[in-house]
Amino acid sequence: MAAVQVAASLPCGQPREAPRELSPEQDDGFRRLSARLRALQPDNSTVSRMEIHLLFDQLISENYSEGSGVAPEDVSALLVQACQLVPLNQNHLVSKVSQLIHRLLNRLQVVVDEQNLDFLLTYMISAIQQCSSWTHMEILQALAALVYCNGSKCQKHLPDLLGKSGLLMKLSDLSHSDPEVRRAAVHCMANLCLSVPGQPHLEESYQHACFQAFLTILQSPKSSDMDDITFCMLLQNALKGIQSLLNGGKMRLTQTEHLGALLAVLKKAMFHGLPGLNIEMPAVLYPTPLPQYDGRSPVKPQQPESSAARPCATKKKKHKVKTKKTQQGEKAEEAEEEPCCEVEAASGLGMDQAKTCGEHAWCSSPWGSQGLPPVDGGRAAGREQASLPFASSSWTRVSSSESDYSDAEGGMQGKMRSYQAKVRQGALACFLSTIKSIEKRVLYGYWSAFVPDTPELGSPQSVSLMTLTLKDPSPKTRACALQVLSAILEGSKQFLSVAEDTSDHKRAFTPFSVTIASSIRELHRCLLLALVAESSSQTLTQIIKCLANLVSNAPYNRLKFSLLTKVWNHIKPYIRHKDVNVRVSSLTLLGAIVSTQAPLPEVQLLLQQPCSSGLSSSSSATPHLSTPDSWKAFPAGPSLEEASLSSPKGSSEPCWLIRLCISTVVLPKEESCSGSDTGSTLGSTYEPSPMRLEALQVLAHLARGYFSTAQLYLMELGEVICKCMCEANPSIQLHGVKLLEELGTGLIQQYKPDSNTAPDQRVPVHLVVMFWTAMLNGPLPRALQSAEHPTLQASACDALSSILPEAFSSLPNDKQILCITMLLGLNDSKNHLVKAATSRALGVYVLFPCLRQDVIFVADTANAILMSLQDKSLNVRAKAAWSLGNLTDTLIVNMDTPDPSFQDEFSGLLLLKMLQCAIQASTDKDKVKSNAVRALGNLLHFLQPSHIGRPRFAEVIEESIQALISTVVNEAAMKVRWNACYAMGNVFKNPALPLGTAPWTSQAYKALTSVVMSCKNFKVRIRSAAALSIPGKRAQYGSLEQFTQIWSALVTALQKSEDTTDFLEFKYCASLRTQICQALLHLLSLASASDLPCIQETLKLDRDMIRSYILQFLKSGAEGDDPGAVHTPQERVQMVRVALKHIHSVQALAGDTARGAIIGFLEDILTVHCDSSGGHVVLCESSDQ
Repeated sequence: MAAVQVAASLPCGQPREAPRELSPEQDDGFRRLSARLRALQPDNSTVSRMEIHLLFDQLISENYSEGSGVAPEDVSALLVQACQLVPLNQNHLVSKVSQLIHRLLNRLQVVVDEQNLDFLLTYMISAIQQCSSWTHMEILQALAALVYCNGSKCQKHLPDLLGKSGLLMKLSDLSHSDPEVRRAAVHCMANLCLSVPGQPHLEESYQHACFQAFLTILQSPKSSDMDDITFCMLLQNALKGIQSLLNGGKMRLTQTEHLGALLAVLKKAMFHGLPGLNIEMPAVLYPTPLPQYDGRSPVKPQQPESSAARPCATKKKKHKVKTKKTQQGEKAEEAEEEPCCEVEAASGLGMDQAKTCGEHAWCSSPWGSQGLPPVDGGRAAGREQASLPFASSSWTRVSSSESDYSDAEGGMQGKMRSYQAKVRQGALACFLSTIKSIEKRVLYGYWSAFVPDTPELGSPQSVSLMTLTLKDPSPKTRACALQVLSAILEGSKQFLSVAEDTSDHKRAFTPFSVTIASSIRELHRCLLLALVAESSSQTLTQIIKCLANLVSNAPYNRLKFSLLTKVWNHIKPYIRHKDVNVRVSSLTLLGAIVSTQAPLPEVQLLLQQPCSSGLSSSSSATPHLSTPDSWKAFPAGPSLEEASLSSPKGSSEPCWLIRLCISTVVLPKEESCSGSDTGSTLGSTYEPSPMRLEALQVLAHLARGYFSTAQLYLMELGEVICKCMCEANPSIQLHGVKLLEELGTGLIQQYKPDSNTAPDQRVPVHLVVMFWTAMLNGPLPRALQSAEHPTLQASACDALSSILPEAFSSLPNDKQILCITMLLGLNDSKNHLVKAATSRALGVYVLFPCLRQDVIFVADTANAILMSLQDKSLNVRAKAAWSLGNLTDTLIVNMDTPDPSFQDEFSGLLLLKMLQCAIQASTDKDKVKSNAVRALGNLLHFLQPSHIGRPRFAEVIEESIQALISTVVNEAAMKVRWNACYAMGNVFKNPALPLGTAPWTSQAYKALTSVVMSCKNFKVRIRSAAALSIPGKRAQYGSLEQFTQIWSALVTALQKSEDTTDFLEFKYCASLRTQICQALLHLLSLASASDLPCIQETLKLDRDMIRSYILQFLKSGAEGDDPGAVHTPQERVQMVRVALKHIHSVQALAGDTARGAIIGFLEDILTVHCDSSGGHVVLCESSDQ
């Protein structure tokens, strides 16, 4: 029986390992025996049969445990020869050759080649059909070994095996009398479903047949003729079969019935054999946001037992595969525990005793979700068992001293528990594969069936994944349960975002948002219970990682305070845990807290807590928070002392988390927590690298989300960064540079015009200058030159681009030259990461006020960017195009300066080259195209009359405008089309271009009017309407026909401003109408006498519609998408007055009534608006505005 499981014990979905060398004696033995076998001829005599029996016995008994140096083709040839020697009417020999096949293939880990496989499968199928039923068990074992990882090569035999009347279908049927044969047949089917990467999958019909067979087995109760262990093995094989089908990637659970039926049996199998639970599940689980009903069979209370509440692993932790895991091995795994977290609860502990928990323990009833104050070191762990919601004695494990079984009975009970645990693990592994094979939006329909919710008063706790986490005696099962929970939580941010419980719920029904919020609270409660009760370091690591996953996805800004505070206070003692993996995952969790939806008020309060808050007095749980100066790479001179005095740092207590992270990175490790640092370098005096890297990441998260706290330590963090960049470990260097970039970005954000930081709360510019001077005097230039580490070089370029512009201008001149020279030099790098980062950094520098008027720098930057635009890497070209757009923005800014020297000195040849490169880039991928068209618009705006008059520019200008027109009308990404419309508006701003008379005028207007009427994206429509309202002269709109088309298109666009099937576009409706109304009034203010009749015609048709929207525009003034849009009510009214004044000034044609009609229309609008606003309007009053 044990031999049957060998093939199944191999890693699912992986081929057998490469053969290892046999010892010479074993190799000789195999070759000698195989040579004797090959020498035999088929003979039905008794002597021949006896010799074959003897040879088979010797081959089977040969010791292959040391490895498999025999060539696979030799094994295949021997097996074929063996089958050729055995006629199918010799049942005993058929049985023995089947054992030989099973033994050799599994012990030598051989996959049979296709030609020999075909012969052997034909033989085995015939053997099942012709031989006695007592041989079927051995034959099926051999068949399972043959088809393992060979399913794609068995196509011609699938009808005989998996067809409607196939052998495996018959033998696995519930009606088959022999339970062992049934289990072996299911094992064969599971091995057939196992897919190998790169090989074809089973046909869909066979996949569905196998899936249905496995599902039927899982749905069926244990038959009376089957023992418990065989039943467990049968369930294991069925679960492995479904998992193989799902992992293959072709089996999709698209039908609700199939998915619901599978989830129902998986939930039942997840609790198979769990002491104290026997749940009854419906045949199908249906998606619903409401809690599922769990029908539980009453169970007799078992002998009271002593145990710990066992939490489990999570996320995607990879465990080492242990072969032939024994019961003793599992017990050893369970026995690993820490003295401070050992949990033993007497079975008779009642609620009165539970209430005696200390003030820091979380003692909640099974029916409530109470608050979770800070735990006091490890002491709370020993008390938590009393308050667990599952602290009944019915499920705890039997200790040896309390057992009523004899040794033999106890051994059988242990074996039984082991097999039941494997069923639960198989169900969880299958569930994990199911999660990966369905869409998350489908999965979350079953949220309430697997994720706990806060139970109602007097109701039992719902059975969920947390039940296994808290109750299962097997650490591996607990690990699987938390891995599944973590997979469910991963990517759940959008689903959980509906949760809300900030206000008290007092309704007759429970809103879905409250249900989800309750579930989130219960997850926090259960995971923290598991945390304080767990004794295994490996499991602790996984629980903390699962908490980090939950924290990263929960919407704390919509939930009541205290959830993060409980997590924060509970994780503090584990920061100095003896196991390095626990310490690293604890920092990961703290990083998740400070990065989720930052900045959160609750986290800001936590960061302001005193250093000692929530920590045990024991030295093992208290991090050293004093950071002596001896670690600093560059001792503080007068300037740094002055900086520390000028920093606003002396006002409050030090931030506990920042002090912890700094000490973790720079100080030697403590002896108390160095015992299990398996990942650290031998002889290293510092914390292991994973710990230091995680601490640097937490500091980066703090700099990104809570810069107001991090800025108090700016100079000290600068020293940390310098120390990291001086180390030999490239990962430490890289994370130090990343921290530098985050700090630089935080400083830039503080000085932005729209920043919420008060000027007196900003880091002073002189301190920023001092900070960057220290960086440039330190190891940053060396990092920029480390060609052997291109990732570090690229990150150093990104960091260099995060210098505050106001500080850059105050840097010493040699430091400014150093930065520019380094970037221009690195732009020639052969590494695409470095080149992309350099191109982006140059695009940042060209916007600096102190550099943008430097013609030489701008020209050097332009040449460098144009070179990068020709690079083979899409990422490099995308960054270069973005920088080219920034550079052209600088050209436009320089146009507005009083000094015209920049325009005169900038090379016309370089300008021509920039236009040509931008035209070429506008045909590239969307990532490049969006900024290429932006650059084209700026360049065409920048062109001077002296450029436009040159013959070589005329052709390029025409190509540039055609490139913009084609981008506007083509079905490109909406960002690209928006940029193209914006660029077209910039073209219209250049009065030197022949807009209105050039042939491309009509094409440009036609493209924009097409977009404003019909584009699905309203932001693109808004931008095109804004472009149409830019020309400042009537002549620029071209002929009467052209003007009429533009006017009619805008009226049509106004009429269709609410026509959309995309709900997300509705929020832009008001902005679109505002921009169109401004465009119409702009056209009216420029119209000539010949234009008025066409305007009158549209007013006759759509007078009421246009009138209502313009009145709405005057009244509400919805903020337009264009920054130059008119916002104030006075300015909006002034636009109508300007249009009215212009129409009054137009000399009407003889007999034309259009002028009077339009004047009456505009006067009516002003009158109605005046009446509704209660003001007095002078209709034709001239204005100085």
